[in-house]
Amino acid sequence: MLSTALLCLVVGISDGDTLTARCGQPGQYEQVKVRLQGIDAPERKQPFGNWAREALSDLTYMKEADLRCNKIDRYKRHVCSVWVAPTSAPKGPRTLDAGLAMITTGMAWWYRAYAKEQSPQERGLYEFAELEAMARKAGLWRETDPLAPWDWRKGQR
Repeated sequence: MLSTALLCLVVGISDGDTLTARCGQPGQYEQVKVRLQGIDAPERKQPFGNWAREALSDLTYMKEADLRCNKIDRYKRHVCSVWVAPTSAPKGPRTLDAGLAMITTGMAWWYRAYAKEQSPQERGLYEFAELEAMARKAGLWRETDPLAPWDWRKGQR
C-alpha cells in the first residue's frame, strides 16, 4: 500500500472533500488531486454542498499542507489526510487536520465505510467530532434529516 508524506501548496478546491495540490520543488512541480481521507462532504448540488466547498477552501486554499497519503482511489486521486497551519497561527506548524475540522464544523460526514483505513485514534476522533457536531446542530446537522452524500449519489444514478 502507498504510504507517502508530501509537502505541497493547495492550489484548487473541487468540492468539500477534494482538492488539488502542487507538490515538489520549483521547476519540478507535480499537480496532485487529493481526496480527503475519512470524510464525505455534501455534493455541490446537495444542501450545504457549496458551503462545504467554501469551508474547505477557507481551511486550505493557498496554504502549505502536509499530505499523508495511504492509497490512490479508482479515480486516480491520492487519498490523504491534509494538515495545515490553523488560521489562528498561519505561520505556525501544520497541526490542523482539515478532514477532522470539516467534520467538527458540520460540513462533512465521517466516512465510516472507510474507517478501517484510519488508525484507532483517528476513528475515535472522527466519530466523536461527528457526534459533537450533531449535538450542536452545526452546519449540515441543522437540517431535519440530512442526506449522506453516498445515499444522495445512489439516488442520482
